[in-house]
Amino acid sequence: MYPIDLPAVDDSDLRSSSEQYLSSLESRRHDDEWFQSSQNSKVAITPNNVRWLQVFEDDQSEFSVLVLHPPDHLTQVVALHLHGKWWCVDDVLRTSSKSRSGLVSVQTIMERVIVFLLSQVVERPLQEELLFTLHPRTESCKLLWRDGQAVGFYTIKHKGSLCDSWSSQCYLLPVLDTVLVRRSWRKRGFGLQMLDDFCSSFSREEVLGVSAPLSPSMVAVCRRFLQLHKQHGERLYEVEAPGGWTQRRNIWLNMQLGRYSSGINEESNPTTLKNEGDDSSEKTSKLDLASPNTCNVTIPLIIGSSEQQIKPCDPSQGGRSQSSKTSGTGCSPATHAHDLDSGPPTRPLKSLNTKQALKSKPPLSTDPCREKPEAEETHRGAKRVRRK
Repeated sequence: MYPIDLPAVDDSDLRSSSEQYLSSLESRRHDDEWFQSSQNSKVAITPNNVRWLQVFEDDQSEFSVLVLHPPDHLTQVVALHLHGKWWCVDDVLRTSSKSRSGLVSVQTIMERVIVFLLSQVVERPLQEELLFTLHPRTESCKLLWRDGQAVGFYTIKHKGSLCDSWSSQCYLLPVLDTVLVRRSWRKRGFGLQMLDDFCSSFSREEVLGVSAPLSPSMVAVCRRFLQLHKQHGERLYEVEAPGGWTQRRNIWLNMQLGRYSSGINEESNPTTLKNEGDDSSEKTSKLDLASPNTCNVTIPLIIGSSEQQIKPCDPSQGGRSQSSKTSGTGCSPATHAHDLDSGPPTRPLKSLNTKQALKSKPPLSTDPCREKPEAEETHRGAKRVRRK
């Protein structure tokens, strides 16, 4: 039995149990209590080696879990105190229930703790920044279970839900906000499975969003998905909150225009780009840092970077809004950059060769009385002056 399989409890029960344990730990000798983190290492359980970690963003109840960390690595979590005992992180992410398989909606507090571990602890390299911010308590999530383990999750911003806690703006369409697959489980099609599940869950919606900016791995997943499911090419848009037409651009269209590469230069040497978390094979692309029709894509998925905005297309003509790179999920308007919707997409003009240039000139007059070009007359006049 693992923590997820134990009888459901609420967050107040979990926290009060850990508070009682911490109080007893501080009041007694703690030089003889250890946690076996692996076969070859153990960590002393002392008040200096435990701390509280907040689970939810802007949580009024301030629900936190008590975690154990090594003395020299505050960002590394060895174990969690749940249900009155210490559990290693791997055990918290496991289940003995065969009914937990595939994508399962997050409902219990323990499932919320697992999403927290996946986004904040498990995939975080030592001494590096987090890839995700904390999720709100009410965030709609689905956990992906495989072989008794939680291997990934994705979150959704529902249509009509508030963009944030400080404004009154709401999302205008369902948005796939964050996606994660554990490194040891990547390249197995789970990213495609989650994107397909998201699209199927909102089959009646004409337009669906994916939070901007798209990471390189998410671009690779979307490309593979749209190649397999062409009917979704008109539905998926990269969006900034709240997702109005001025904050959307069609993902498939911009893939065709090459705006999700770091750049494309057909004259440079090909460079293999490995997309971590991608469920397809490694992609080979060519780099061009000077191309005006490219859009840089940055990681992480929901940490904001430089923001840019697009102009709206005319919905009455069925047009799609395009943009250069956008970022973040906040509701503040992005700064204006490229007017990609001001007209049809243009291609760089190719230089005409000599033959084409001659053909493009107007034909000379056949009138024998027509004066010769001024440049030629000047040239001949100069010759006559030298002969005098």
